[in-house]
Amino acid sequence: IRAQVSKAERREMWAWGNAVVVILGLTGGVVSLSVALSVKGTETILGLNLRLATYGLVALIVIFTAHMIHQHRHLRKIKHALEEQQIQAEVFRRLAMVDPLTGLFNRRFAEERIRTEIARSERKGLSLILVLLDLNDFKQVNDEYGHPTGDLVLKEFAKRLTQSTRAADLAVRWGGDEFMLLLVDCQITELSTVLFRLHGFAVSVEGKDVPVSFCFGWKAFEPGNKMADLIECADRNLYINKATKEHTENMKSVLVT
Repeated sequence: IRAQVSKAERREMWAWGNAVVVILGLTGGVVSLSVALSVKGTETILGLNLRLATYGLVALIVIFTAHMIHQHRHLRKIKHALEEQQIQAEVFRRLAMVDPLTGLFNRRFAEERIRTEIARSERKGLSLILVLLDLNDFKQVNDEYGHPTGDLVLKEFAKRLTQSTRAADLAVRWGGDEFMLLLVDCQITELSTVLFRLHGFAVSVEGKDVPVSFCFGWKAFEPGNKMADLIECADRNLYINKATKEHTENMKSVLVT
């Protein structure tokens, strides 16, 4: 589509450039003939009636100008149609790569980006950290407050992910209540700072605050790692973290009882 738009723009510039040259040439001819007519006794030159020639050139200018206006409108229609196609293509691209609820990129887009960043980190020796995050008790939120509240929790958490990371990083809705962060050129010592920004927030529902917490697992890139290695290790650490949290909560419940 971009190539076709560029071609249409070049065609339009070429047409207007030629139009300027032709119109200037015809106008010069009209002026020359008008000057010749103003000279007494020069009604004809080499048998050519100057007055008729002048009228003919003026008519050519009018016809050519009308033709150029028609061409310009035709080209504008072509460009407009191409722009509409480009808008539709962008809509389909976003539908294919962006999660409609949270506005974050989806897993399909993330997998391509992960491969790209792994290759760049391998080539340039940059650090790269993949983090998986899973919301705690999300099913209970849906059951107790309804799915609209669950959707609100997902959107607010996605917003917080975006605000807590840099433009170079990638925030993704991995699936369901699970999210992913790809931290580019980020040291392990900086990971705690990013995660700290995500803690301690609640969603207000009918005057009541619904606290939102999460478990996470991460894996820093090491030379030779593939995408599957990062995801598998981060996922394993996430479920270890989640199991530890559930065990701790169960112990607290037993102690209270």
